[in-house]
Order: sequence, then C-alpha cells, then structure tokens
Amino acid sequence: MQQSIKSIRNILIYAAAVFLISLIYFIYAFTVHAIPEERETFLTETGEIFGKIGLGLLSFIYFRTLMKLVLGQGKLAQRLLPDYQSPIHSSALNRLLTWMNRTHVYFGIAAVAVILLHISLMGFSRYSHILFFPALLALVIWQGFFGLFLTWRYSPAEIKKFSHVVHAQFVTGIAIGIFAFFGHILIDN
Repeated sequence: MQQSIKSIRNILIYAAAVFLISLIYFIYAFTVHAIPEERETFLTETGEIFGKIGLGLLSFIYFRTLMKLVLGQGKLAQRLLPDYQSPIHSSALNRLLTWMNRTHVYFGIAAVAVILLHISLMGFSRYSHILFFPALLALVIWQGFFGLFLTWRYSPAEIKKFSHVVHAQFVTGIAIGIFAFFGHILIDN
C-alpha cells in the first residue's frame, strides 16, 4: 500500500507542478502578449464544434484509463497500485471496459484528427506565439505518432515497447489537459 500512495503522490506532485508553471506563464502571457480578438467566421465556428468533439473523445480515452485504475486492471494499475484489490466486481463494468479497450484505438485516431482540425480551423498561426498552443500541438502529435506505432502491424518489437512507454502515460494527458485549460481561458477573455 505504501508504494501505491507514493505513486499517486508523485502523479499529484507532477500535476501540481505543471499547473503552477502554467499558471505563472498564463499570468505572464496575459500581461505581456497581445491576444488577438476572436474572429467569428464559419471556419472558427466549425472549429469550435470540432474542439468540443475532441474534448469528448479525450474524455472517453481518459475515462477508460480511470476505469482501468478503479477496476485494478492493466499495467498502469499494477504500477500505480501494485497491492490494490478492486472492491467492484461487476461483469457489466468489465464488459464495458473490454469494449472500451477494443475501441480505444479508433477513438484515439478520431481524437487526434478532430483536434488537429480544431487547431487548424481556429487559426493556429494567430495564437502560435502563446506557448500553450505549440506545446499542445506537439503533445497531440506525440500521442498520435506513438499510438500509431502500437497499432502498426510492421513495427519492430523495440519500437512497440518504446512507443507503449511514451504513449500510455499520465504525463502527456495531464499536460494536454492543463495546457488546453489555460490556453483556452487566455484566448476566451
């Protein structure tokens, strides 16, 4: 149990550190950078719809991760909570998780595509001077690229192993969530 608490504490410390650094940068960017006014065009309105769809897809993907932790399934759960025994023994939840595991790849591909559409329709060049947005773009491409190696039939075993390590982690998910949160607050003012 001690190892479990230490693992969760490390994730919380990382999330707090990213949040604090992002908050400091948010204050800096808010006071120093000129934030372009939002343009109301057909493309930006369509981009906002894609943004909401992308948020829903990411929510599905991270809900799957949360379910795996709650049910004590998967390597992540074993690494974070090695001595955890799930109090929930539901065949319905296990069937749902099995379905989510099978469809995760398709939801992930859709999430990357939809988020890239959102970014391009909203006018990435207008906001590229704000570091949240290039960092988000890099993280989304990172997740998509290494997720691709996991599904590609002809990936060498070493690349698949490395891809799994860098794709399936809280580090990028936490950073994506925090950067998107602060970036959208900054431009929605």
